[in-house]
Amino acid sequence: MATVQANGITIAYETSGNPLNPAVLLIMGLGMQLISWPQDLVDGLVEQGYYVIRFDNRDSGLSSKFDQHKSPNLVLAYLKSLIGWKQSSAYTLDDMAEDALGLLNVLGIGRAHIVGASMGGMIGQIFAARHPARTLSLTSIMSSSGRRGLPGPRASARNALMRKPPNPDNRQEMVDVWVDILRTIGSPSFPTPERVLRANIERALDRGLHPGGSARQMVAVVVSGDRTPLLRKIACRTLVIHGAADPLVPLACGVDTAESIRGARLQVIEGMGHDLPPQLIERLLALLDQHLHGNMTPDLPPLPQHRAGSGTHP
Repeated sequence: MATVQANGITIAYETSGNPLNPAVLLIMGLGMQLISWPQDLVDGLVEQGYYVIRFDNRDSGLSSKFDQHKSPNLVLAYLKSLIGWKQSSAYTLDDMAEDALGLLNVLGIGRAHIVGASMGGMIGQIFAARHPARTLSLTSIMSSSGRRGLPGPRASARNALMRKPPNPDNRQEMVDVWVDILRTIGSPSFPTPERVLRANIERALDRGLHPGGSARQMVAVVVSGDRTPLLRKIACRTLVIHGAADPLVPLACGVDTAESIRGARLQVIEGMGHDLPPQLIERLLALLDQHLHGNMTPDLPPLPQHRAGSGTHP
């Protein structure tokens, strides 16, 4: 795995495609690694003529860890966020956006299309607002502006994420717990086959799942607060993609994100939760291809509900 030194840390990254083609920087979400981007999505972007760059955020995968900072109490952090108490964090989402900039600098990439999922969407928003000269376009997937008053996760999703961590020495328990979490927050109309879920989790465990880092990233999200004033500065063309059935970051958050960015396009996908299921990859690639080329057609109709287990592409 290739690494660079940027913004004072080590960043693990992977590239795909021709480096002479327009660059697409993929920024993954909370606790996830660069391998969490579906390979079919990466391959599809390469086939569309893009140079795809993926990387591990700080405190995840093979990038620098911040274990010198103790793992935060997530329940306490959540309660503090509800009442608006200030709290400290090991780093902020702004720091993580600077990590992305540092990676592009080292790779010699002048401008890139920024595509972020969940927390990665938040990081991408900050990048696009603070570095307009380096941003070709922004795609914010299943993310939020952080504005106070927006609905929070459903109880089932919140409880799944804040449950007692499994025993890290018990691999089977780790896999079972993560299957339950991903099932809880995933797409009800497009369930990922369990064998695929388990294989992905096994791969993530082998590569470097880091629960302490996930907790610190979660606090970084909380302390970043309301990004609405920053979003109003974004001038590049922006696509917001959100699942109508997202139990972790409700649809209202995606609507608010699109309304906060001048000229942003909102694409709602019925039956999609908080994941990138195999059944939706072709749909997502079609949206990205139109958006990155700057020729979005009029809003496409929402995807119809599919019966559970259907492998039919939209």
